[in-house]
Amino acid sequence: MAHIGIDLGGTKIEVLLLDAAGRECFRKRLPTPQGQYLATLHTIRQLVAEAEQQAGQACTLGMGAPGAISPATGLMKNANSVVLNGKPLRQDLENLLQRRVRIENDANCFALSEATDGVAAGAAVVFGVIVGTGTGAGIVVYGKVLTGANAIGGEWGHNPLPWPETGELPGKPCYCGKHGCIETWLSGPGFEAEYEKVVGARRTAADIVQLAEQGNQQAEQLLQAYEERMAKSLAHVINILDPDVIVLGGGMSNIPRLYANVPKRWGKYVFSDQVSTQLAAPYFGDSSGVRGAAWLGRDMVH
Repeated sequence: MAHIGIDLGGTKIEVLLLDAAGRECFRKRLPTPQGQYLATLHTIRQLVAEAEQQAGQACTLGMGAPGAISPATGLMKNANSVVLNGKPLRQDLENLLQRRVRIENDANCFALSEATDGVAAGAAVVFGVIVGTGTGAGIVVYGKVLTGANAIGGEWGHNPLPWPETGELPGKPCYCGKHGCIETWLSGPGFEAEYEKVVGARRTAADIVQLAEQGNQQAEQLLQAYEERMAKSLAHVINILDPDVIVLGGGMSNIPRLYANVPKRWGKYVFSDQVSTQLAAPYFGDSSGVRGAAWLGRDMVH
């Protein structure tokens, strides 16, 4: 059976059709209607119809979305695409499409993709991190997404930075209402804000990395501080979850030196005589989210 995945993002909605072997058969993107909930639903319907026409058969349907469906109310919560919050997204889509729809957080879909046939294929426990505009994560155990009792499994970015130094307290304010969240340090905007605070000029994360490569001492020091904070934050996860593989996604995952430097730093924070956990770049890159959404449908077949 073929599987359709939808990646519902803040700026674009993407559909992907996979055959049973995981081969890509069809892909298309459309802009997300900004602030328009009903128009968003109808855009999804259009993309699903086109993919199913391409497949020539009925397909399973999974979707990755920002935020999560509350187990208490069945309504969307915690989505940075705020038009979704408080809406019965799954129910509305199932009514519109006349079929079952499996919906998971977009970071969960990213982790599922890489654990299924990506860089972490075959690993028992996978922690998939998206470090971009925000900082989220998903957990996959033996090929299954660990959503959790409160549908917040993997919400790593809204824990405080572990082992903070004096200059890191009380931490920067986070949109969630707390201070010092990991997201405020490790997200792309958080890293750029730290550079602006120290240097007095605004630069993109990619520019800061390039400056460090060119020998700029301030950029290099800030990048080393970023690596240390990521090492602490991931060590905290290793101490609790002990994953086989941690996969980085999002814009900050495109910094090659992280994969060598962060594991060199996390050993002193991990409660073990050695650390076998691998830190890896995603095999499918930006496509992992929508692939994971498509793989959600496998559970519907049984």
